[in-house]
Amino acid sequence: METATIENRADFAQWAIERAAAVIADKGGNLALAARGEDDTKIAESANVLGQAIVDTLLEVFDVLVPED
Repeated sequence: METATIENRADFAQWAIERAAAVIADKGGNLALAARGEDDTKIAESANVLGQAIVDTLLEVFDVLVPED
């Protein structure tokens, strides 16, 4: 993953849009395919993977923003 320099709110917004698009492109397709197949187990698994990817991304940026003691 490429390192981004965030100097202002607009930079952060652009980073968030790009990361969201990458997460959806990477994980969202499996959820859509599972929904088409109407398999509740696969839908739940795919939704959990997508949700975890979102959480991981939020924690990634949080870890950078919070100074270490």
